[in-house]
Amino acid sequence: MSQILRIAREVLSIEAQGIERLKKRLGPSFEQTVEMILASPGKVITTGIGKSGIVARKITATLSSTGTTSIFLHPVEALHGDLGMVSPGDVVLALSHSGRSDELVTLVPQLKDHGAKVVAMTGGLDSPLALAADLVIDCGVEREACPLGLAPTASTTAALAMGDALAVVLIEKHRFRAEDFRRHHPGGSLGQRLSLRVREIMTKGKAVPAVRPSTPISQAVKVMDQGDLGTVLITSRGLLKGIFTDGDVRRAVVAGLRLDNAPVSQFMTRDPLTVGPETLAAEALHTIEEKQITALPVVAPTGKLLGLVHLHDLLGRGAVSLNGLAHPPRG
Repeated sequence: MSQILRIAREVLSIEAQGIERLKKRLGPSFEQTVEMILASPGKVITTGIGKSGIVARKITATLSSTGTTSIFLHPVEALHGDLGMVSPGDVVLALSHSGRSDELVTLVPQLKDHGAKVVAMTGGLDSPLALAADLVIDCGVEREACPLGLAPTASTTAALAMGDALAVVLIEKHRFRAEDFRRHHPGGSLGQRLSLRVREIMTKGKAVPAVRPSTPISQAVKVMDQGDLGTVLITSRGLLKGIFTDGDVRRAVVAGLRLDNAPVSQFMTRDPLTVGPETLAAEALHTIEEKQITALPVVAPTGKLLGLVHLHDLLGRGAVSLNGLAHPPRG
């Protein structure tokens, strides 16, 4: 046997053993996690940093395509405004092999303050993450396949397999059928939604949270809160001048800046990322994911503000009409 094949087979054996040993560790925490998700009025949020974050994204993709509403929340961006994506009753799957990721440990109390339940998927059963979570699913492995023991290999495979186990159980519990699966894929509602133009699904008119550059910060934050999008757009004579988000509020507070009644123009982001009305929803979603933001202003070539497309619009919050009409404005 060549050295190449010997090493490759050893890697596969180590990873297979890691998954096989997970079966003996399944217990009440896994069952309680399933019941918690089934009883949740909200969504499943996955989060993780580095390689664990990549696995978390895959778990979200599997859950979303099989009947369980799920989104990925980047832990760093969450601490800078994206916590607005978290709602009471959401269930958060926090992935970390060691359970000692500073970003996740810092994030957990904030998630709980927003009314979410936290499930740690980790091998560090006595770690800060495990101790702070509501439930812990043991995803530990005895060793990594990496000969240095440094690169996440067997541990990420184990976490991925546990996520698949969770998704398949939920498929059974939801009685998800092949017809449902097709509706969640390119021939179905999500695929149809992402093939639409931004103008067909964007928030527009009076539903767009917008203020003038001279608007006091306190009023701008109030408009942002009423819009429930974590964002307010700054306009003058119908032209987009900037954007102000709840992340900007947090950063200003952390920096010790005095907001008081200063004009919002002092703190807004000028020349923000935008999309045109004819942009495909799929392209807008790609930009949102790539830039780790939650919303994009929609503008005409002249700079005139036409609307706002939010992550929720792209993923299907609210009804969408496939005859070209946008969903009803939010109240």
